[in-house]
Amino acid sequence: MSTKDAPERASAPMDGPAPRILLIQAPYYAQVVDGMRRGAGRVLAEVGATLDVVDVAGGFELPAALRMALSAQTRPAGPRWDGFLILGCVVRGETDHYTFICDAICHGVMRIGAETGAAIGFGLLTVDTLAQAVARSAEDGSNKGAEAAHAMLGQVALRRGWGL
Repeated sequence: MSTKDAPERASAPMDGPAPRILLIQAPYYAQVVDGMRRGAGRVLAEVGATLDVVDVAGGFELPAALRMALSAQTRPAGPRWDGFLILGCVVRGETDHYTFICDAICHGVMRIGAETGAAIGFGLLTVDTLAQAVARSAEDGSNKGAEAAHAMLGQVALRRGWGL
């Protein structure tokens, strides 16, 4: 299935106030991440979400930034987010570095989500070529930022439904 054949998603029905979302992005490939952020922004606008954005140096820093954000929420006057959106892109190079970085990011974010129950949308593109990344961040295709935002909003709705 090509990226243009991906199914359309509808936003999850959500009770309560409009969600506040933290977008943690690694804009190393700015054109790609900007495209995914625009796709996610359209989805978040459908539910009236507030979006806070932080940049990190690269994909490897995404899990640590997520952990820091969750820790910040434990402070009495700390920020409060309903969900977290992770956006970045890693393009395969000529060495094994790609594999190690992608594995570390994916496992790090998955571990944090499983341990904390945080509502996380994971939009990390792991591609062979920049052209593949551009196609997955385009307005007219299957925008992976939009898909990650839909997934995260579904988790926010699930948490709220369970009173978390």
